[in-house]
Amino acid sequence: MLPINHKTNLIMSKPSNCITVAAAKQLQDNWVATRAVDIERAMGSGDTREFLFSVAELEEFLAYVKAGSGSMNPGIRIYFGAYDNATSDKATVFLAPTLGTTQGVANDYSLEPLNNSIGGFPPKNY
Repeated sequence: MLPINHKTNLIMSKPSNCITVAAAKQLQDNWVATRAVDIERAMGSGDTREFLFSVAELEEFLAYVKAGSGSMNPGIRIYFGAYDNATSDKATVFLAPTLGTTQGVANDYSLEPLNNSIGGFPPKNY
């Protein structure tokens, strides 16, 4: 069943680069099996591996990038990061605007990245 846009009452088609829930679960399982144990061993405790942004936050950020970018087709690059302060030593991600969507394209340093997601700890498996 295709989702309905509740603002326009039009049926929304699924984006072409969506993956199945099963494929997403397998990717998460692969990550946990090949990385989580080593990170836990290195840190001495578990780490965050899932991050939550609201749809409104993402829409606002995308509008900011579209309006502020000098590019006709800006992109978003997602980086892993880690806090290093007394509040948290956990992982985070930030979304950085780019000047395009081809591999190796430069970041758009005229726009600030998005951070301050909700990091799930303990992590919620997909």
